[in-house]
Amino acid sequence: MIDDFLRYLEAEKRYSKHTIMAYSKDLHQFAAFTKSYYPDIKLTEIKHPQVRSWMVDLVSSNITSRSVNRKLSTLRSFFKFCLSRGTMSHDPMQKILPPKVSKRLPSTIKEDNLTRLLDVDNGTSFSVLRDKMIIDLLYSTGMRRQELIDLKHSSLDKAYRHLKILGKGNKERIVPVSDAMVERMTLYSSVLHDHFKSEDISYNPDYLLLTDKGKKMYPKLVYNIVRRYLGMVSTSRKRSPHTLRHSFATHLMDFGADLNAVKELLGHSSLSATQVY
Repeated sequence: MIDDFLRYLEAEKRYSKHTIMAYSKDLHQFAAFTKSYYPDIKLTEIKHPQVRSWMVDLVSSNITSRSVNRKLSTLRSFFKFCLSRGTMSHDPMQKILPPKVSKRLPSTIKEDNLTRLLDVDNGTSFSVLRDKMIIDLLYSTGMRRQELIDLKHSSLDKAYRHLKILGKGNKERIVPVSDAMVERMTLYSSVLHDHFKSEDISYNPDYLLLTDKGKKMYPKLVYNIVRRYLGMVSTSRKRSPHTLRHSFATHLMDFGADLNAVKELLGHSSLSATQVY
């Protein structure tokens, strides 16, 4: 049923690979727990006591309330799917109360620090320009890490100065970029083509951001690059691609941007997700 559910998320809900991996991890973790503590129980026999026991086990393992809630949300979606397929006749989540989550403000980087970081002249090699392009795009557009990885050269419309970003659920949104950003992206693209041509390396010509070997970027590499660069201007422990997304939204709000406009730029489906800023 887990495999069926994951195929449903991919084919019908069109969730991203990253999201499906998270769902898969949560569900297999719950399956392993029930197999260990309730070895004779079947899927159709699972009720709220088993789910509650898993909650207690997670909390006892120092899993944060926010993470526990996410895992419970995964279970809720899974059991809803099982009910719709007739595999189960009851919902084990009905009596489950999620743990309270304290509101926390998103971690950001000061605007002056980011401007200083992007203004530093540390060379014009392909890898340097690519790394700074990653920082620049994440901060200038507020896009998510996977959205950045999926960017193609064709995503940029130079005439109208905007980027087409493919977000969660394959929803496309338009984000404006400055004239300066268009120039920097054009320069980077030129350096990218010249670099791989001179190195005589076969590379993927579609995607904007590539590894040193000409392959499509992957999440861990983007994370490492961002963490390394932000470490030059911040001592905060939170130095991830999402920190730049938070900084983008926070700085927009600081300058009086409309909340609904920020919501559209971030690709949020609900205004409540944007209100934290």
